[in-house]
Amino acid sequence: MADLLELHRRGAQRFSDLVDQIGDRWHDPTPDTEWDVRALVNHLTAEQLWAPPLMGGATIAEVGDRFEGDVLGADPVATWQRSVAAAAAAFNAPGALERTVHLSFGDTPGEEYVFQMTADLHVHAWDLATALGVDDTIDADAVTAIHQRFAPMEDMLRATGMFGEKVQVPDDADAQTRLLALLGRRPGGGLPAR
Repeated sequence: MADLLELHRRGAQRFSDLVDQIGDRWHDPTPDTEWDVRALVNHLTAEQLWAPPLMGGATIAEVGDRFEGDVLGADPVATWQRSVAAAAAAFNAPGALERTVHLSFGDTPGEEYVFQMTADLHVHAWDLATALGVDDTIDADAVTAIHQRFAPMEDMLRATGMFGEKVQVPDDADAQTRLLALLGRRPGGGLPAR
C-alpha cells in the first residue's frame, strides 16, 4: 500500500482533476443533500486553507473565523488549486507527520490530521464524481487504508454526526461499496431527490 503522503497526493490530484471538469455545473446537486457542487468544493477548499496554519502550530482560536463562509471567490478553480498546493506543502515539510496539531477536539499527531485530510479528499472526490456523473472509482489503496482506520471507530464516528446512517450492503460487496456504506453513502444509488 502507498504511504500516507502518496495517498494524500493521489487524493488531491483526483479532486483537482474533478474540479477542472465542473465547468458551469457549480450548482448541481451532490450525494450530500446539504451541499451543491460549489458548497462541496468550498468545504474542501476551506479545509486546505486551515492546513498551513495548523501544521505551523496555530490553534483553532488563533485561526479564528478567517476561513468561514465562501472562500472560493470569483475564481473557484484557481482558489482550489492554490489552497491544495499550500496544504500539500505543509504536509510534506520535514517532520510534519511528527508534529502536534491543535484541532477542535484536542491535540492530535500530525500523521492523524494528514490521514483525516487524505480520507476527506478521497471520499469527497467520490461525492464530486457522482455529482458530475463521471467515473467514481476511489483509489484502491485509499479505500483499504480508510476502511481499516475507520471501521473500528464506526460508532464513535457516527456519533459525531459527520456521517449518515450506515447503509446495508450485501456480504459480498466490493471494498469501495463497503467503505461508502460505512460512511453513510449509497453506492450506485445516484443522487438523492431534492
